[in-house]
Amino acid sequence: MFDKVLIANRGEIALRVARACRELGVATVAVYSTEDRDSPVVRYADEAVHIGPGAARASYRNIAAVVEAARQTGAQAIHPGYGFLSEDADFAEVCAQNDIVFIGPPAHVIAQLGDKCAARRVMSEVGLPVLPGSHGPVVSAEEATALLAEIGYPAIFKAAAGGGGRGMAVVTEPREVVTAYQGVTSESLAVFGDGRIYVERYVAAARHIEVQVLCDGHGNGVHLGLRDCSVQRRHQKLLEESPAPGLSAQTADRMGQAAVAAALAVGYVGAGTFEFLVDEDERFYFMEANCRIQVEHPVTEAVTGVDLVQQQLRVAAGERLALRQADVVPRGAAIECRINVENPDRDFAPAPGVFDEFVVPGGPFVRVDTHGYPGYRMPAIYDSLIAKIIVWAPDRAAAIARMDRALAEFRATGRAIHTTAGFLRQVLAEHTFRDGTHTTTLVGHILHDLAGRPAGPAATRPEEGAPRWARKHPVPHS
Repeated sequence: MFDKVLIANRGEIALRVARACRELGVATVAVYSTEDRDSPVVRYADEAVHIGPGAARASYRNIAAVVEAARQTGAQAIHPGYGFLSEDADFAEVCAQNDIVFIGPPAHVIAQLGDKCAARRVMSEVGLPVLPGSHGPVVSAEEATALLAEIGYPAIFKAAAGGGGRGMAVVTEPREVVTAYQGVTSESLAVFGDGRIYVERYVAAARHIEVQVLCDGHGNGVHLGLRDCSVQRRHQKLLEESPAPGLSAQTADRMGQAAVAAALAVGYVGAGTFEFLVDEDERFYFMEANCRIQVEHPVTEAVTGVDLVQQQLRVAAGERLALRQADVVPRGAAIECRINVENPDRDFAPAPGVFDEFVVPGGPFVRVDTHGYPGYRMPAIYDSLIAKIIVWAPDRAAAIARMDRALAEFRATGRAIHTTAGFLRQVLAEHTFRDGTHTTTLVGHILHDLAGRPAGPAATRPEEGAPRWARKHPVPHS
């Protein structure tokens, strides 16, 4: 095992990694930007190094600064968390060149799977089903139009280097192709520095199911069950759960085995996620692979009892997996809600500020991963995630009731502060969610329904008491 690990990230995931290291007796180095000088991980870690100003490109995405911090502190390995440099093949390569272990898959695997076009092709070659679409980047709107004449509408344009719900557009008819092609190309170039895009059939009412895999450097791999991530807006996840409700055991088993086989076929090492779309007939199609720990990893930990971050550290240190597939026995049901500092009344616009009050829920089988506290100033320049609430219960109905209770206890107030906690209670109240028949269209339907209802006099000041949509739709108690 390593003596010292540098954590190249911020927020709740940086604190999560630091805690895993402490339990293993591994010293930690936190890096931080000027904007994050008061972040809890700076105080929690054994050492902290300032690596630059607030802008991510000058700090958390600055490969030279991160590697130099590791060299100066004697860190043997770097854990990249999620986002920032976590899926940057160049960063993994630079770590190797400096005799620093990158806690993640090899650079060539990241490069292969991080390119969505290449990943589609490779996964198809190793036997995973993929949706009809382009076999490589689409280089013009004319080429896209010709392809769509073959595969049909609707279709979705996606950034080859994309992620996080950015660089996507759905087209339903030929006249939308040029605008969508130009828009996605421009956004992809601006956000990812790569304007290549690809096209595939769009499944409107599908479920978003992902498989958590874990592989070592000795050819061993297991999956740790499935997660349903269908509750999302603009392709960004809001709520995740495990196991995936309503999915037959046979389909779940086939998906798990297929994901592990694909991971081993490309030489994957570490924790990773293979994401699929599943239609109403339980046919599943590979969507993308994430070469990192996921935001939603705690729900898998809750049902399996496996600490995924510690497993990442062990595998990266060269240890063999102690788990075999027969050892992975999920129990009960777990749900995670992402608490973002956003205003649902303003199309989820970021609503940062200083927390006057920050109270997290407690009680049996409730876990909260957060870097927030009273007096903490939520930066406006980073992701709006402030906390993840995770609950476990013996069955899904009890987990929903427990999550509703936990969300009701959560309080984060301050001038101009808004969070998604109340909106997530609205999601929990929806009958399609409760009976496990929801798809990726759920949040859109909720928002469409709310937009069609006039706000009454009591809803003119949403900053006082419940927000407008919660007043119109009181959340029933289970």
